[in-house]
Amino acid sequence: MSSNMEIAKRIVKAILSPDSVIGFFHGVLSVPKDLGYLAYGYMDTDTRFMRESERIRMVGAIKHGILENKNFAETIETVLDKFSDNVPEKKKDSIYSQIAFSIIGRTATNSVIAGRLAIAVSQSSSLLVAARGGLMGNVLLMGGMAERSIYRSRALEKSDPEIYYALHRKNHDLLYFLVEPLLEPFIEALRVKRTQGQPEFDKILDMVEDELKKSKRP
Repeated sequence: MSSNMEIAKRIVKAILSPDSVIGFFHGVLSVPKDLGYLAYGYMDTDTRFMRESERIRMVGAIKHGILENKNFAETIETVLDKFSDNVPEKKKDSIYSQIAFSIIGRTATNSVIAGRLAIAVSQSSSLLVAARGGLMGNVLLMGGMAERSIYRSRALEKSDPEIYYALHRKNHDLLYFLVEPLLEPFIEALRVKRTQGQPEFDKILDMVEDELKKSKRP
């Protein structure tokens, strides 16, 4: 797990520089990772039935528009809301007061951040095209990408069940692997709260506030 300061800095980067998410996708849309998950899936006979069921769910979700931009925004906002729910009211006020668009009010802040991040995600779709070369390669790698989606969803269920079930209601857990690098610091912070207690979580929040203040200095 990252240090508290690393978590805080990554949270601030996600809030203030959503366009930086584009850089994440050079790693997320990784051909070797896709091939690795595809190979692992062939060898993993113990979970084959479960993964077949998940692929059926995935096909249905795709048919119903799971890849539309609004679903990326909702995936991000769901995690941000879970994070916000755990932040004490006074600390919310002090943190949101450091954000340039805090004038819109605390209630809408998560929606605005999620929307900006989702736009950055959708703009990165060109990276997917650039990373894939040829019809057979696309078919093979999409198989690997499907395996990644399923395995990362299962990993989230084990490590952070509250987040998993919140996303699973609308099949958004299937999108999680695409936004995982972006949402990871928020989830890690919640994991700190769950495993180490409120005082450690409060330290991260204090660091987030300090980093936001630094960003406003000339």
